[in-house]
Amino acid sequence: MKMLLNTLQMAVLALFATVVLLAMATTVSAQPRAAEPIRIGVAVGLSGANSVVAPAVVQSSQLAVEEINANGGILGRPVQLEIMDDASGAEGAQKAVEALVFGKKVHALIAMQTSAARNATLPIIARGKLPYIYTSFYEGRSCSPWMYVNAWVPEQQVAPVVGYLARNRNVRSFFLVGSDYAFGRGMLEFARQTIRKAGGQVVGEEYLPVDGSDWTAVIAKIRMAKPDAIISATAGGAPNVSLARQLKAADVRIPLGNLSIDESTAREMGNAATGMLMAASYFPSIDTAHNRSFRMRMLVRFGAELKAPNELSVPQYEAFFQYKAAVEAAGTIDASKVIRALGEVTIAGPRGTLRMGKGHHTPLPMRLGQVRSDGSIRILETFDSVDPGAQCPQLE
Repeated sequence: MKMLLNTLQMAVLALFATVVLLAMATTVSAQPRAAEPIRIGVAVGLSGANSVVAPAVVQSSQLAVEEINANGGILGRPVQLEIMDDASGAEGAQKAVEALVFGKKVHALIAMQTSAARNATLPIIARGKLPYIYTSFYEGRSCSPWMYVNAWVPEQQVAPVVGYLARNRNVRSFFLVGSDYAFGRGMLEFARQTIRKAGGQVVGEEYLPVDGSDWTAVIAKIRMAKPDAIISATAGGAPNVSLARQLKAADVRIPLGNLSIDESTAREMGNAATGMLMAASYFPSIDTAHNRSFRMRMLVRFGAELKAPNELSVPQYEAFFQYKAAVEAAGTIDASKVIRALGEVTIAGPRGTLRMGKGHHTPLPMRLGQVRSDGSIRILETFDSVDPGAQCPQLE
């Protein structure tokens, strides 16, 4: 009898254990599996010419992803940020983007890059077939069915600078100074055309290699030419800083219109930037609810480590929300459907209302500013919804 009871007890225990295991299995299977993240790659010049501005770009990317995730992600999936250094140039960009696209298998690339890095990136993006939002101002007319641009091009940026110097400073002769690569030459070619249309003349034009830092010979030629003003278009932050400081040290006191500066770089220049003219779609002093809220959120998130939001970091921030809007409009992360939606969606950001529908480029509000002695920018003029021109009409 005792043996029978033991056998029955063991059978009951075995049955109970089976029921418990089945219940646990049912509970586990009923729980939702964690959604696979949507991976967004950021290739940026943490080293090289763009290293001055890259930290602000990284911070704006981090805030955008954190805000998107705090509000449920994209289509219920969290966003995962993948950042790689492209060394501000072609070779580094090829390595970084290859790793992001085929190693990390990102679903999209959002990148503030030099023109050399962008040009090296585009064939890789085409092979990987994924959306690429380029967030840096550049020389224009770079076209790819996979790329959208949410930053300015020469048609939006050069005329305010040249026009102001001609009208308000009676400038008639210009000396052009740039870095010897696509951006520098492209911007100054457009500046030359704009100057001639305004009735001015170009009395000199000089370039240094993209990593060049000794402007002594160029400054000597500026002195000999005796222009009324200088227009510069150099690479990233470092060449900008060296040119401004060397002009200051050489006591060159003519107006300077800078086609490649942002506010953080102006602060890096110190008093060498005072009085410099610049045109941009974003300045921290834009007095709108969107911009005030954005700046406060950046300050709360990064505190004393905050890098000043600028013309390069703010388009980066907005691009994440443009991608989010496109994915949600498409209802999928399928690249071909997201690409179609990117040109149709509209968002409101710190710069204003944005839609990347003009030949994969963006009509932008533009502001003409002048650098104060403390590195901040005084807005002189504002231009609403400036057309980027016919950048890539075949893609419209």
